[in-house]
Amino acid sequence: MSFLETTYFGNSGQAWLSALGVAVLICAGMWVLKAVLLRHFSGLAARTKTSVDDLMVHILRGTRSFFAIILALYAASQILTLSDKLAHLVPKVVVLGVLLQVGFWGNRALGFAMERYARARMAQDPGGATTTAALIFVGRLLLWTLVLLLALDNFGVRITTLLAGLGIGGIAVALAVQNILGDLFASMSIVLDQPFVLGDFIVVGDLMGNVEHIGIKTTRIRSLSGEQLVFSNADLLQSRIRNYKRMQERRIVFSLGVVYQTPAEKLARIPGMVRAIIEQQEQTRFDRAHFKNYGDFALGFEIVYWVTNPDYNVYMDIQQSINLAIYSAFAREGIEFAYPTQMVYVAKEEA
Repeated sequence: MSFLETTYFGNSGQAWLSALGVAVLICAGMWVLKAVLLRHFSGLAARTKTSVDDLMVHILRGTRSFFAIILALYAASQILTLSDKLAHLVPKVVVLGVLLQVGFWGNRALGFAMERYARARMAQDPGGATTTAALIFVGRLLLWTLVLLLALDNFGVRITTLLAGLGIGGIAVALAVQNILGDLFASMSIVLDQPFVLGDFIVVGDLMGNVEHIGIKTTRIRSLSGEQLVFSNADLLQSRIRNYKRMQERRIVFSLGVVYQTPAEKLARIPGMVRAIIEQQEQTRFDRAHFKNYGDFALGFEIVYWVTNPDYNVYMDIQQSINLAIYSAFAREGIEFAYPTQMVYVAKEEA
């Protein structure tokens, strides 16, 4: 009896050779198809500015060798006569392989989309890297969780019972670690909503500093005096946060007082003098200057202007120039600044 007619594991030699030939042809065809598609979409990506062809190239490069092998073995198994156990197992293995390959494709697609999004927004959004990393992590976690559940369902595991058990256990765990979970969700809120990002100067209550790190449980800030401040994310979001990095203009209000002996005509000229001084400064926009009140020892003026550069050092340089110019102008006009004084009048009664 020849090899082709001999039976091996319930199949003739000819059937085994046919199955091997089909498997080899399918593997070779899959690899050739992958190479052809990669060359085609790579050429399109080089000639066009759209991102669809780049996405296709990125996904195709994530096609694993086991995917072609599994499809080839499945096609070969259709030629052979398998035992009931193998006939039942082979489709499940094939479905598992397909699910894994879809997971790898989805994983690469998510990474590609989020990286493109981050690069597009990075110039305007310094927190883009942190946001993208968090979104990629969440997206990949959901994707592989779905793949795992479908794989378990494919092998006959009752997902509904499993999910119910996980739900009850999850409630117990959530109650035990609710503070940690609160900080975790607060961290996600900070990353997604971005009330502040790395490098921002923020004020929380009477504490202030530059944001150095946004973690899962805490946010760390470097204070002006040099020490590191550590805030719980949940507590931080429940506080009132002032973000000075987002300031576009700085509104300045300051006051000055002159003595009561100042003549009325000089009092009337003071708002115009101050306005001219402010308008001479660069990066300023004058708002108003008024004789505001009669104080205990001074005639009070209130001045308001805007600094169009939010930098604090720029503001202080401008305010210093304004103060020096006002001092010189008042000296020329003979206008005296007021300072706390008290005058006592003594009256002598007639006998």
